[in-house]
Amino acid sequence: MQRQVPYAQAIATKYPEQVVIGIAKDPQGKCNPISLGWSMITSHAPPMLAVSVGKRRYSLEAFRQARQFVVAFPSVQQARETLVFGTKSGRDADKLALAAAETQPAEKIDCVLLADAVANFECRLVGELETGDHVIFVGEVVCSHVNDRPVGRLYIVGPGHALAGVRRSDQE
Repeated sequence: MQRQVPYAQAIATKYPEQVVIGIAKDPQGKCNPISLGWSMITSHAPPMLAVSVGKRRYSLEAFRQARQFVVAFPSVQQARETLVFGTKSGRDADKLALAAAETQPAEKIDCVLLADAVANFECRLVGELETGDHVIFVGEVVCSHVNDRPVGRLYIVGPGHALAGVRRSDQE
């Protein structure tokens, strides 16, 4: 039996929730990563991914200006990096340097991949949709990468930046 409650109470039941890292070059040409809790697959043919970026975030203009971005699925080993990317602003800091994140050049777009991520997807922007206080960016995946090592994926497991890993059964 369901009972009516305020939205804030009901939405708090969403955990665990996936976390991704979106990376786009800012107007100064610096690759700027941001941790994002809202993302999804939108199409398999052609492959497309979408991420939601807050309208007050510095990364918003980077996504718009670059018109291309990387979506990385962070590994458990990247918990500290994920926190830095989600709590610091690229307006004030070089977050990749601050987190000492290992990167490698993307193959098809002008950006970087996170070397320790579970997977990276290079995307070209195909559309955006304003949704209240966020903007959804849809990108066509033009190149995909996976980690050579079996690494567990990082998830948001509770409020207050609580992060933990999940390992797929085929990685045991």
